[in-house]
Amino acid sequence: MRNTLIIAAALLVASCGAAEEKGVKDAFEGKFYIGAALNASEIVGADTAGVEILKKHFNSIVAENCMKCEEIHPQEDVYNFTLADKFVEFGEENDMFIIGHCLVWHSQLAKWFAYDAEGNYVTPEVLKQRMKDHITTIVTRYKGRVQGWDVVNEAIVEDGSYRKSPFYEILGEEFIPWAFECAHAADPDAELYLNDYGMNVPGRRDAYVKLINDLKARGLRIDAIGMQGHMGMDYPTVEEFETSLLAYAGTGVNVMITEWDMSALPTVNMGANISDIEEFKASLNPYPDGLPEEVAAVWNERMKAFMDLFLKHADKITRVTAWGISDDDSWKNGWPVRGRTDYPLLFDRNLEPKPFLDEYTK
Repeated sequence: MRNTLIIAAALLVASCGAAEEKGVKDAFEGKFYIGAALNASEIVGADTAGVEILKKHFNSIVAENCMKCEEIHPQEDVYNFTLADKFVEFGEENDMFIIGHCLVWHSQLAKWFAYDAEGNYVTPEVLKQRMKDHITTIVTRYKGRVQGWDVVNEAIVEDGSYRKSPFYEILGEEFIPWAFECAHAADPDAELYLNDYGMNVPGRRDAYVKLINDLKARGLRIDAIGMQGHMGMDYPTVEEFETSLLAYAGTGVNVMITEWDMSALPTVNMGANISDIEEFKASLNPYPDGLPEEVAAVWNERMKAFMDLFLKHADKITRVTAWGISDDDSWKNGWPVRGRTDYPLLFDRNLEPKPFLDEYTK
């Protein structure tokens, strides 16, 4: 009898302990989606450990690279849907909110897209038709399956002017309304977004507020704006990020925190006067064997401050998406110079959640 009671008590304690271990997505249920960008290894299931973490802790996914133009549309009459199809299927199988990224972007643009056979820019009419064909083909293929699209990515620079991309050079400001018009026609039920980095910068913020209002004035659908969360230990401040968040929300669209990661390394000043190249190289990669406890503590404190900000404005935010699952996945490794080891994501290299998440999941 005594042994039976001991076993029953142990099982009760174990079950209670298991109940306390929420997935990150569960901790924020009813507030906003918790998303992650998927790389090819995760999409095809080769990274089995990463996939298990993804299923437990995330309820939204975004394509890291497989839907970018050079990957999905490498030649004018050639589309490669293999990986994109698997990405969408993964999201459907796991009941996730699926984001397509991205329809129009100057970077990772297929080389043929904006040029003629002689290497000159195509005419405005040709580019508009190519944009329409590209957007219509992709969005129609995933109609009713992909819930939202980053229609235009990184179109505005810090001073508020338009990036001198091939789209802008050929079509001027009209390339953005045209992209939204094509996307909406292809799937009238899909959410449509703008997305950019450095969204705390006043010049860029003011330009996007104006752009959103202009799109709405034309009667075009725009559901949200993505504030890319590529951060460092010294930028941006919580206060300036909040100022921009409120400005975007003030236009009447939702806000999404996209591409969230925070470098734990010192911000690189590539223009510095370098007298000792070896010392400089070491300074670029100060923690190759692990993050010191005192640095990790500051990193976690700062991440928590931003997550608390997102919770504070959960009525305006629909999604918080990390740009990867674990530190090992991050593009921040080896950037902006090769050989750097960084620690920017929600899970460490052992696929353990970072300590700041304990505040919400325990």
